[in-house]
Amino acid sequence: MPECPPAPGRHSDFLTERSDSDMSVARVIRPDVLAMSAYPVPDDTGFIKLDAMENPYGLPDALREALGRRLADVALNRYPAPRPKGLLDTLARVMGVPAGASLLLGNGSDEIISMISVACARPGAKVLAPTPGFVMYEVSARLAGLDFVGVPLQADFTLDMPGMLNAIAAHRPSVIYLAYPNNPTGNLFEDAQIETLIRTAGDALVVVDEAYQPFARKTWMGRVPEFPNLIVMRTVSKLGLAGIRLGYAAGSAAWMNELDKVRPPYNINVLTQACAEFLLDHVDVLDAQAAQLRAARTTLAAAVAALPGVTVYPSDANFLLVRVPDGAKTHAGLLARKVLVKNVGKMHVLLANCLRLTVGTPTENAALVEALAAAL
Repeated sequence: MPECPPAPGRHSDFLTERSDSDMSVARVIRPDVLAMSAYPVPDDTGFIKLDAMENPYGLPDALREALGRRLADVALNRYPAPRPKGLLDTLARVMGVPAGASLLLGNGSDEIISMISVACARPGAKVLAPTPGFVMYEVSARLAGLDFVGVPLQADFTLDMPGMLNAIAAHRPSVIYLAYPNNPTGNLFEDAQIETLIRTAGDALVVVDEAYQPFARKTWMGRVPEFPNLIVMRTVSKLGLAGIRLGYAAGSAAWMNELDKVRPPYNINVLTQACAEFLLDHVDVLDAQAAQLRAARTTLAAAVAALPGVTVYPSDANFLLVRVPDGAKTHAGLLARKVLVKNVGKMHVLLANCLRLTVGTPTENAALVEALAAAL
């Protein structure tokens, strides 16, 4: 049956309605949000995916089958427990959370950062962090109405301690973020420097972000009771469970109780709760995969460093930061060869011509080195 022709004026009416809608959006949405771009997640179909610091290994077949049986029993018709005791107890036991510390769960560590921003957003409050660092510290702060103060790292990506101490004194931040190791540089800041910053922070909350702890194998978790203003934040994403979106933070009850007030009431869904509780009882499988990736990191770093004109920076994470003669051209060359990495060259002046390479399987790493050599 043939389509009816559009009514006279219909197309022009649609354009007018669309124009009015655009004008309404511009009048209602905050100007800073209008000026933003959405967080970019590229389509990875057909690519070797080495851009998001994921664990490339799946679960063994027997564990997958057992997990499937566990998830089949989940009551999907019921809301999740807001503070699931079984999961909290398992996390505390497996992850070495010290006695007396309280835990807060988030839909990934991103949500915990958002909770901190919302809870601490007094008028004129500021968030401070070294830069370049994890972008969500700044994004979350600004969305909550907080000012963000970035203190540039030194050229070798170590902390500028005079700069950090001067910024703390001048701005009196409410929150200080220290990634350990740092993203996207991959290095661990010195423990003595972190301790100095915690002790100098005054009333500020200091968040040590240990997203890459399975690869660094160093932690501040055991020192949480030592510092009333310290929170250690982690995620299970890099451990091999990025898809379930679970982050957690450990700190004193005084801090955790207040942050819990701004937590969405059912933020950790029932499938995530069940999956995490089950797999944390099999964490030896994930730890073994992390050990494989640590070994592969060493091999990959040596292979990439052997390429002409490439600088590889030391990394305690599951990725490498590398500098090439022309970052944009090399990134385009890798895309043409179906290898997806992160071009971080425009994030900060210190990262000019830098790419971030996730450590993958031996096969993926070999393909990356071959493609990188050709792209250079």
